[in-house]
Amino acid sequence: MRTKDLFDFGPVFGYFFRKNDPNRKTNFNLRTMHFINKLSMSMFLVGFIVLLYRWFIR
Repeated sequence: MRTKDLFDFGPVFGYFFRKNDPNRKTNFNLRTMHFINKLSMSMFLVGFIVLLYRWFIR
């Protein structure tokens, strides 16, 4: 595995901005799981940005 492959964020952004597939059934559990995943990734990114701000700006 190359270093470039470790920093490939394409699938992450695709997860956030993909369209709903009309052929796939959804239910409450699946929608809730995806919401929690998106929320946790967003919170991680905000925390990471805060850490970078504290390390480099202050």
